[in-house]
Amino acid sequence: MSITPASNRFDLPDLGFGLGLRTVHYDHILSHWPKVDWFEIISENFMATGGRPMEVLDQIAERYPIVMHGVSLNIGSTDPLDFDYLRQLKDLASRVGPRWISDHICWTGVNYRNSHDLLPLPYNEGTLQHLVERIRIVQDFLERPLLLENPSTYVEFAETTMPEWELISRVSEAADCGLLLDLNNVYVSCFNHGWDAERYLANLPYDRVVQIHLAGHTHKTTHIIDTHSDHVVQEVWQLYRQVIERVGSRATMVEWDSAIPEFDVVHAEVLKARDLVVSTSPSKERRHALEL
Repeated sequence: MSITPASNRFDLPDLGFGLGLRTVHYDHILSHWPKVDWFEIISENFMATGGRPMEVLDQIAERYPIVMHGVSLNIGSTDPLDFDYLRQLKDLASRVGPRWISDHICWTGVNYRNSHDLLPLPYNEGTLQHLVERIRIVQDFLERPLLLENPSTYVEFAETTMPEWELISRVSEAADCGLLLDLNNVYVSCFNHGWDAERYLANLPYDRVVQIHLAGHTHKTTHIIDTHSDHVVQEVWQLYRQVIERVGSRATMVEWDSAIPEFDVVHAEVLKARDLVVSTSPSKERRHALEL
């Protein structure tokens, strides 16, 4: 499929339909070079390391566009920004040439201890200003486009004074950063907190949405956990359709990080996204491009 410009204010391309690069699929990818438009890597898996992971990534980066997705930027923490981490992130970007770098609107640690979890924030004016200041510094340091992803959350704070979608919208505008819209996270958080998913989606600045994540989850009856361990559920596909009908195609990928099946099973999930976009695209020329 040809890469086409996307309708975002950063003039970043619509890469098409991608997958997360996972170690269990290395051999399949290197032996088959599958028809995947692009790969997303977990940045921390390749930072300050060498050996086979980097050898594999170097080979894949020669053939496919790469996007870097991080889990330890810790943008919402009260700790000072970790410039050792940022230097390693920038060095990796210099090596693999990603189209953009992303991470999450959350915090991951305090007192220089990494929880290895994506922890929630109170949504208020203080958090907004804190995030904006730090995002600006990070973008200036990395000298590359930065996208921030909406989180999946399980608790709310008494200090919260605005809905999540308002904070995300205002942060992205004030910091002039892009957004990675995770539709599974929208569904999970809306179910857990009783929010209206359609209202959430109606209030996002889509000119800043550069990428979309789809994933599966684990439903515990009273709450949902964002496990990335199963197929995308029908309700999330419906949210994806609503977004595509509203704004057209965006670079879309499927995350599958636990109980990972064989490559073809994961690949079939992202092909569903491609087929949905083809079926809903109002442009004959766009449909033709997607079908190539």
